[in-house]
Amino acid sequence: MNAYRLIGALGLAILLMGAGSTFAASDKEAQRAEIRKTSKEILTKLYKVQPSARKAVGAAVGYAVFSNFGMKILFAGGGTGHGMVVEQATKKETFMKMVEVQAGLGMGIKKFKLVFVFQNQQALNTFINTGWEATAQTTAAAIGDDKGVSLQGAVAVSPGVWVYQITDKGLALEATIKGTKYFKNDDLN
Repeated sequence: MNAYRLIGALGLAILLMGAGSTFAASDKEAQRAEIRKTSKEILTKLYKVQPSARKAVGAAVGYAVFSNFGMKILFAGGGTGHGMVVEQATKKETFMKMVEVQAGLGMGIKKFKLVFVFQNQQALNTFINTGWEATAQTTAAAIGDDKGVSLQGAVAVSPGVWVYQITDKGLALEATIKGTKYFKNDDLN
């Protein structure tokens, strides 16, 4: 009789483990769906505050959309975020994370959205496959690229990569991405 109980318990454990992975897969898809929804909302807001961005994003090799939250109290601060990269030719999605570390005197909470525009495949592949780290504050303004696509309101952050930063008040005049690391979200890919 003990052998039957053991087999029954093992069978139940296997069923529960299978159900757990189903719930985990369902949770992953719910997280992906939420990131897709947030990304669509961010793009809609960007196109409203900077209409020329629609053409810039549409002409790009790919784009990434992130929703970020940061906090700074006295001498230290940090933030987290999530987002996704879309390769235009294949419509392939790569889900990503962001972490930020800040040093220096200050206090406050900041929510902001970022839209990266990748002008070449190498810049896109590098961002997806090796991540990206911003180590300097960027305040330059862009007026266009060599393909005639206006990137007004965007900031060049590295060769072939431009970024729009959106706050609750609209388009930011600078990209505050210092000390920020972007990398693949292994849990969602």
